Amino acid sequence: MELKICHLYPDIMNLYGDRGNVLCLQKRLLWRGIEAEIEKRPLGSDVKLSDFDLLFIGSGQDFDQQLLLEDLNKGRAREIKAAIEDGITTLAISGGFELLGNYVQDADGKRHDFIGALDMYTENHSDRLTGNYKFKCADNCGGSIVVGFENHSGRTYLGSGLSPLGTVISGSGNNGSDGCEGVHYKNVFGTYSHGPVLPKNPEFCDFILLTALQHKYGSIELAPLNDEAELMAHDEMCSKL
Repeated sequence: MELKICHLYPDIMNLYGDRGNVLCLQKRLLWRGIEAEIEKRPLGSDVKLSDFDLLFIGSGQDFDQQLLLEDLNKGRAREIKAAIEDGITTLAISGGFELLGNYVQDADGKRHDFIGALDMYTENHSDRLTGNYKFKCADNCGGSIVVGFENHSGRTYLGSGLSPLGTVISGSGNNGSDGCEGVHYKNVFGTYSHGPVLPKNPEFCDFILLTALQHKYGSIELAPLNDEAELMAHDEMCSKL
């Protein structure tokens, strides 16, 4: 077995150590004897997303998001939307999560249209939602407790056909008001959690991997790993929150 992972826009969407998420996905496959090929696709590169099994989009600053608009409008947005509708597993972090929506409205009230793959929108505020936090994934997203770090001025609101990735236990989540964190649609997992999020949340990481593997190969199971160190880090942060 093997998975082909596309790291999209690693040159400008890698603000909070997002490469660590890609490395975690790769390592947890290799430790199980599953081949894991990572291909980086920076701004302006040719890409055929249908060739991949897992798509990763990291986070960037608001300025970085604007740099993407021209590239997205050249056909990349259409490719991302098609990949999502085809069920390709996608993990999107913070700014990458926001750009999947209809638009982002800046603090001055100006709207910037994004790709509209998911029916959601984001409003930027002058103050930021920042700090360590934790949330419980929905049952159809594995049901694990996830710990992470949020730092975003955006308030994201989900529309029709979408469900949150999880429910906030401690922290702000999507907007600080409705108790929702992230988004789940088909095989898309979007979250505001930086850190990177996956190394200290092995259950969540494995659920994403299992989703991608089952989409490609059908019903399979993942062999267990010794996650003692990862769970110690996870549980220590849980106790502080």
